[in-house]
Amino acid sequence: MNALTFQKKLLSMQENMMNFALMLTANREDAFDLTQDTTLKVLSNQEKFVDNVNFKGWVLTVMRNIFINNYHKVVREQTLINRDADLYNLDVLSNSGFDSPEGTCQINDITEAINNLNTDLKAPFSMFVSGYKYHEIAEKLNLPLGTIKSRIFFARKELQKTLKDFH
Repeated sequence: MNALTFQKKLLSMQENMMNFALMLTANREDAFDLTQDTTLKVLSNQEKFVDNVNFKGWVLTVMRNIFINNYHKVVREQTLINRDADLYNLDVLSNSGFDSPEGTCQINDITEAINNLNTDLKAPFSMFVSGYKYHEIAEKLNLPLGTIKSRIFFARKELQKTLKDFH
């Protein structure tokens, strides 16, 4: 399948993707984010699609996997460590956190990439990462909601490109 046909098929699936994302997330904004993340992931992995495979099934499987990975990430971030536990015997890599030299470099790289974003993209993206909802960002920046969503999407896309070699 050539690139143009692939992109047209993907664009024609946006409504199906949004419905599936709504079913997974039960939240319109999260569903929109999941649809955008899936679209970007599918486009960047276009070469992995095999022509004789069900395209819709492949795309929705990518979406489901992104959702599951994001869910596990949230669960990990919200897990509390019992301070009375024997932390010495926990099965955790000591250099996996941001307090290691490698972690500090990663934070610096991410921060620099965000700071290098175009101002129009940086402001809404930084607010979103800080926990603001789309409608709050739109209100504060006095811009339409769709513009905010697009700018955050393009900021993510730009950061993914900039940080492609990031581990």
